[in-house]
Formats: sequence, C-alpha cells, structure tokens
Amino acid sequence: MSVFTSDRNVAWGLGLAGLIPFIGAGALAWWASPAWQVTAVYGFSYYSAVILSFLGGVHWGSALQVSRAGNRRRLILAMLPSLIAWPALMFDVMLGLWVLLAGFILIAGYDFSHDGRDGFPRWYLKLRLLLTAVVVLCHLIVLLRLGG
Repeated sequence: MSVFTSDRNVAWGLGLAGLIPFIGAGALAWWASPAWQVTAVYGFSYYSAVILSFLGGVHWGSALQVSRAGNRRRLILAMLPSLIAWPALMFDVMLGLWVLLAGFILIAGYDFSHDGRDGFPRWYLKLRLLLTAVVVLCHLIVLLRLGG
C-alpha cells in the first residue's frame, strides 16, 4: 500500500469520525431529556463553529505549502470561515445555527470552485462533498428541532 493511499484512508477515517459529534448531538437534541437537549444543541453549535474554522485552516495550509497564483486570495478567503463562526456563537442559538449552516455551504462552494479545488486530490473533494452533505443535513435536523 502506498503512502498516498494510506494518507487517503486516514483522512477518510478521520473525516467520518468528525461527523460523530454532529450526528450524536443532533440525535440528542431530539431524544435526550430536556436538560440534555439544551446541552446537545449548544454542543452542536460550538462544535460546528470549530469545524467551520478548521475548514478555513485547510486552505490557509494549502496556500502556504505551494507557491502558486491566487495564494493571496486563498489566504484571505481562508479567514472567512473563522469570521463567520465566531460571531455565530454570539447570536441566539437558532440564528447562529443558520449562520453556521450558511458558512458550510459557502466554504463548500469555494472548495468546489476552480481556485478552491486547486492543489487538492480528487478523492479529497469527494470526501468534502460527503462530509458537507451530512453536516448540512445535521444542521437542518437540529434547526427543525428548534422550530426554525
């Protein structure tokens, strides 16, 4: 097995494991006792903000690894997920979750743009598509629970 395949498998495994808090908190928001439902929704929100910020870091790291045209733009865009996630935590939970959901959709749009996918292997984009789809669905499930 080549190093590339091994790295790909590790990335897929870690990416899928990263969905556990989204899925778990989303389920708890529906089926836990009322006190734990509140904790689950806040935990979901905080984790969502952390992961959205992490996605910006992926592009920051990519821009610093390889010298290519468009790096300045990629560095600037890499800061946007954090600048979306941070204030989302200061809004009421429902509005914050809508803002975080929009942030995931926007960063996915960039990821799949010509500039955003530059330098990433095709398998990474498949992984991002799956992870983003599950994260968006989990946000909608929690928002539905909140009546939003």
